[in-house]
Amino acid sequence: MYLNCHTYYSLRFGTFSEVDLLELAQKNEVSCLALTDINNTSACLNFVRKSKSLGIKPVLGIDFRDGAEQRFVGLAKNNDGFYELNRFLSHHSHQKKTLPKTTPHFEQAFVVYPFEQVMQLEKKQFKDYEFIGVSIRDLRKLPFTIYKEYRDKLVIQQQVTVRSKRDFNAHRLLRAIDNNTLLSKLPKSEECSEQDVMIPVGELEQAFQWHPHIIENTRILLEACSIEFAFDGERITQNQSVYSTSKEADYAMLEQLCVDHISKRYANPSKQVMDRLAKELKTIKEMDFVSYFLINYDIVHHSKQKGYVHVGRGSGANSIVAYIIGITDVDPIELDLYFERFINPYRVSPPDFDIDFSWKDRDDVTQYIFDRFEHVALLATYNTFKYRAVVRELGKVFGMPKEEIDKISVGKYEKRELDELGNLVIKYGELIKGFPNHLSVHSCGILILDKPIHYFSATDMPPKGFPTVQFDMIIAEDTGMFKFDILGQRGLAKIQDTLEIIRYNRPELPPIDITEVEKFKKDVQVNTLLKEGKATGAYYVESPAMRGLMRKLETQDYLGLVAASSIIRPGVSGSGMKHEYIKRHRHRELRKQAHPVLLDIMPETYGVMVYQEDVLKVAHLFAGLNLGEADVLRRGMSGKFRSRAEFTAVEQKFIANCRERGYEDALIFEVWEQIKSFAGYAFAKGHSASYAVESYQSLYLKCYFPLEFMVAVLNNGGGFYSKEHYIHEAKMLGGIVEAPCINTSDHPNIIKGKHLFLGFGNLKNLESFTIQRLLSERQLNGVFKSLDDFVDRVVIGIEQLTILIRIDAFRFMGVSKKELLWQAIFKLNATKSRSAQKALFVAPQKHFSLPQLQTTWIEDAYDQMELLDFPLCDYFDLIQEPLKPHVKARDMEMFLNKPVLLYGKLVNTRFHKASNGKVMRFCTFVDVEGHYFDTVHFHDTVDQYPIHGIGVYECFGKVVEDFGFCSIEVIRSRKLALKPDPRMAEPIK
Repeated sequence: MYLNCHTYYSLRFGTFSEVDLLELAQKNEVSCLALTDINNTSACLNFVRKSKSLGIKPVLGIDFRDGAEQRFVGLAKNNDGFYELNRFLSHHSHQKKTLPKTTPHFEQAFVVYPFEQVMQLEKKQFKDYEFIGVSIRDLRKLPFTIYKEYRDKLVIQQQVTVRSKRDFNAHRLLRAIDNNTLLSKLPKSEECSEQDVMIPVGELEQAFQWHPHIIENTRILLEACSIEFAFDGERITQNQSVYSTSKEADYAMLEQLCVDHISKRYANPSKQVMDRLAKELKTIKEMDFVSYFLINYDIVHHSKQKGYVHVGRGSGANSIVAYIIGITDVDPIELDLYFERFINPYRVSPPDFDIDFSWKDRDDVTQYIFDRFEHVALLATYNTFKYRAVVRELGKVFGMPKEEIDKISVGKYEKRELDELGNLVIKYGELIKGFPNHLSVHSCGILILDKPIHYFSATDMPPKGFPTVQFDMIIAEDTGMFKFDILGQRGLAKIQDTLEIIRYNRPELPPIDITEVEKFKKDVQVNTLLKEGKATGAYYVESPAMRGLMRKLETQDYLGLVAASSIIRPGVSGSGMKHEYIKRHRHRELRKQAHPVLLDIMPETYGVMVYQEDVLKVAHLFAGLNLGEADVLRRGMSGKFRSRAEFTAVEQKFIANCRERGYEDALIFEVWEQIKSFAGYAFAKGHSASYAVESYQSLYLKCYFPLEFMVAVLNNGGGFYSKEHYIHEAKMLGGIVEAPCINTSDHPNIIKGKHLFLGFGNLKNLESFTIQRLLSERQLNGVFKSLDDFVDRVVIGIEQLTILIRIDAFRFMGVSKKELLWQAIFKLNATKSRSAQKALFVAPQKHFSLPQLQTTWIEDAYDQMELLDFPLCDYFDLIQEPLKPHVKARDMEMFLNKPVLLYGKLVNTRFHKASNGKVMRFCTFVDVEGHYFDTVHFHDTVDQYPIHGIGVYECFGKVVEDFGFCSIEVIRSRKLALKPDPRMAEPIK
């Protein structure tokens, strides 16, 4: 009987979930219920999914509104009707068009106009599918209108938005937040009615007892509606099922691609390769994943034709078919990748392919997908109200002072100190916390379906410019829609840009084939960079933690890097197995400490669980779970499941099976705790291998083209470290770093030979229009010959010109900066009215006689710190006091367990909460020779000797060693003072 119900996906309007709505209906003996969120279909699929278990017939629709003003309610007769409603809403959403007051013609949908709207429109003609909605409140007016005669068109429209007074208060607060107004000033027209609640069906019918025809009309309308989607065990894939003309043609195409490309991967394919290939092709065909592979191949093939670099990751990286046809660059034979992690008979979803592109190319690839395939949309995510944010919003709508809002939002208050408003903010903040706030775009998920997207959802058009569905990946998978993951990252952009920079800086060299990863893996010099931890700038392996780990593991080959890429993840690290792995890796005799069964299952990792596959292997081979149950553990670790009940059932079976096999409880629970520690943090081995491939590509470029590589790193936003540190690295690699120059520099950083010219884009407060004018003029009319020439040709104000002079961009003139600054002031003040129109005749500039003015290198350094955030000189040269006798980073191992003094410029620092709850600090420095050393600051030194920002620190402490990697346990530290800024005026005495 309820055909106009809202959930909290009626954003900033509704007050409870779709599951709450169904439970409310069950409580009120409602057997058929329509979900009609306001201009939104986010909850629809899950509403249908959950309704079956609660014994309620679902009806889907949309409450079409202009703001809070209701136009009409659309109800889908069937799935085609849902498609019509979604298409209609999406058209107006994409075009930012106001919804009309009356509907177009619907073939398979009903329309219910609210009684008040009908009266305002004075609507007299109604189509077969149009009805008039009458609420309990409207019954008082109905007898006095002409619409009492429209007996066949009247239906019950008792809106459901709130359940209680508390819900109604929350609704009003949400409306005030949405309207950005004080609660006291919220117009009544923006609110629902306090009577918009669900009452038992019997009471509802009692209210309409004198209008039995309205009850009957409503019943007939709802009975005429039916919606069907298959979920969970009954679901079928909705992905595009045929790539070419038929499934048979698709399979033939996939087979032929493997035949055509296998020689590129395996010059002489072994029996193992051919057997694995045959097994995979057979399984892919049987599980109907052929088109999924071909679509991924199509995307990658297109990107290669455009010259884009890509990395294929995910469980699909365990596939030899994906490797042969070029979706991934990971050889599953070389790495002994677990076939069942990629596909097993219990797996109903296709394997994941996370395909990374350069962040610059990703949108172009996405556009290709939308152009190439017919039914495409981006996935959504729900941005929910966070507690601190909602408390701030509530404080504003209550009109509270900012100081009070700040105090409550950060939790710095005593309950007894709060007044009535403060208590209300906390009460409703807790209630609204977790409500959907607005829809956003999933970071990488794209749907490519057989049916039109609007068959499942309305779509929005966010700023990205691609249609986006209104549900997330969880409900998508529940319904059989499996996403394609297209990601953008800066690591690949660094690789691609390096290749371009090499082409212009080293034009004599032949083209570099960056896909020759097998050659890179065997390169001794590249592997030496790994072993010595000299990977700054290289994707995924440049952090201090990774640098230290590679030195502890003495990583010097591809397989070692694959392992390192995984054991650094919190799952392995947090369980203590990282330390155990390193011990067993370095000391062969310790490997026998592993349980024989675990060692037999995971010989390559010495009986230690490192990869997601290891969890599947242990669950299957150690605990006797079938592959389907083992897959539940895998999905549990990645967070891709709805309920923990399924996970708990598998946990109980795991323990029971292990006991049946005679394992001691101590071993059982030790292994289970390791499995649980992987939750959300474990890598598939193929995933680690994919990262390792990209790392090798980066390392190869850094090894042989270090300066070009560092320029590309800088131009792509750096990475783990600051821009200053990458410039330091470029200097260590032999680069000569130059400040921006008006005749040489570009907007990004460029390189000429060994000279790295910083780009104008590095200069703070230098406007993009100034840079654009400067570069355009230089390109059209040649280099600038003098300051006069520059001022004549470029429209620029004194503030912008001052920035260029202070950074020494006119140094080619051989005139001091101070003299140039005075010249600039005189010249620009002499011609205050400047026009963007180019002068037909250039008037001669006035010349001014100035005394000789000199600039010191210290002034230059301070100017650079102000304009670039860092000096271009050696930071140690700026230290005011002489350095005491000290140890260098390269000599630390000679002083094990001894107190030493080191001086270091801070590179990176982070806090860590130890298992005892006390805070520690880890820092990375470079010493006077530019080499790294790492420090550990225990809780007693963290506060006593703080690290305050970039600078040179005196670090006194004890040298400790962990698997050959030395660091300093700091006893005390202090920051050294810099030479005074000579630009500052002498103090008045």
